[in-house]
Amino acid sequence: MKRSEINAILRESVDFVAKMGYFLPPFAYWSKEDWAKAGSEYDEIRDCMLGWDVTDFGSGDFAKIGLVAFTIRNGKLNSDKYIKPYAEKLLLVRQMQATPNHFHYNKMEDIINRGGGDLCVTVYNSTPDYRLADTPVIVFTDGRKYSVPAGHTVRIAPGESITLPAYQYHTFWAEGGNALIGEVSKVNDDNVDNNFLPDLPRFAKIIEDEAPLYPLCNEYA
Repeated sequence: MKRSEINAILRESVDFVAKMGYFLPPFAYWSKEDWAKAGSEYDEIRDCMLGWDVTDFGSGDFAKIGLVAFTIRNGKLNSDKYIKPYAEKLLLVRQMQATPNHFHYNKMEDIINRGGGDLCVTVYNSTPDYRLADTPVIVFTDGRKYSVPAGHTVRIAPGESITLPAYQYHTFWAEGGNALIGEVSKVNDDNVDNNFLPDLPRFAKIIEDEAPLYPLCNEYA
C-alpha cells in the first residue's frame, strides 16, 4: 500500500468514527514528531501496539480485502510488565470489504456491532492440521448458544454481538453500509496469534510516497 493511500484511509476513518459518535484517545492524533517527543511513560502504547492499524493483508486491493483497526487498550502475552489480561479494539469494516479467513491460537473475542451496516461473519471449526472442518460450529450470540453448519454466515445487526473462541475460523465483511465494530478480547498479539487460511501477511508492505499522517501500531520504533 502507498503511504498516501493509508493517510487518506486514516482521514476517512477519523471522520467515520466521529460521525458514529465515538471518541478516540488523544494519542490517536499524534504525529510522528509527537511520538518522537513522547517519553518512556508511553511505552505501554508502543510495546502493546495500541493505535492505528491499516492493512490490505498483502492483497493489493484494500477496498476488497482489508481492515482498519484501532487498539484502545491491550496487555502483552507472556509478560509481567503489563498486567492487563484483556484488549479492546475498534474495527472499521467497509461495505463488502472482507477480512480473510483466520483463527487465533490464544485470543477469544467478542465482536460487537456498534452501528452502521450489518456485519456478516462466516464460521468454521479447525481440523487438527488447521484446515477447515466440515463439522457443525457452536455459535454464541448475545447469550444464546446454538449450532450452525460449517461455513454458515451469521448476520450481526447493530447492537448485536458474536463470541469467537480460539481455533474457530472466521471471515467477515459489512453489508448495508460501513460498520463500526467493537472488539473485546483476551490479550491481542497480531505478531504471533493469527493463523490465516491461506497464509497471508498480517501487516501491509508500505511504499513511502509521502510523510505519514499518524504512525501505525507497528511503526513506533
